[in-house]
Amino acid sequence: MNNPIGETLRQIRMEKGFSQQQLADIMHVDRTTITNWETGRRLPDTDMLTKISDILSIDVSYLINASLDQNNSPNVIMIDDERIILTGSIPVLRKVLPYSTVTGFTKPSEALNFARENTISLAFLDIEMGKISGLDLCRDLLTINPHTNVIFLTAYMEYSFDAWDTGACGFLLKPIS
Repeated sequence: MNNPIGETLRQIRMEKGFSQQQLADIMHVDRTTITNWETGRRLPDTDMLTKISDILSIDVSYLINASLDQNNSPNVIMIDDERIILTGSIPVLRKVLPYSTVTGFTKPSEALNFARENTISLAFLDIEMGKISGLDLCRDLLTINPHTNVIFLTAYMEYSFDAWDTGACGFLLKPIS
């Protein structure tokens, strides 16, 4: 399967009798958002996964885990120059995405090297990280793999408009919970 999460979402949506438009209307998103998830152009973020699971009356882990090969867990990375943020956030991600491999980085260069050697499904990026901006890092990750879903995790709301210009699919304020 090229898009196991999207294929699983499509299968469950159809089993429950929802069209893409009906699901989009209930979730207050555009129909193309559902199409993008089902075709693998984008992945729903954790908030949307929760909404999908509620609407379709399934467990979030089923939506993710039913579609994964035993040997192919998605790679999730978090990059923040503050180790304390990684220490507090990575356990939350591992709880929400139990069959994913979650790796944290304090150095953007190490994260980029990891991304060159591994397919990254989801990346959480801080924006202010010393010499390199998370905005630039996002562009670099998307150059390596345009299918990587990037969510900015920052303490600065004023970066939200700049974040959307990078191709990211989400923006969250710290702390993650």
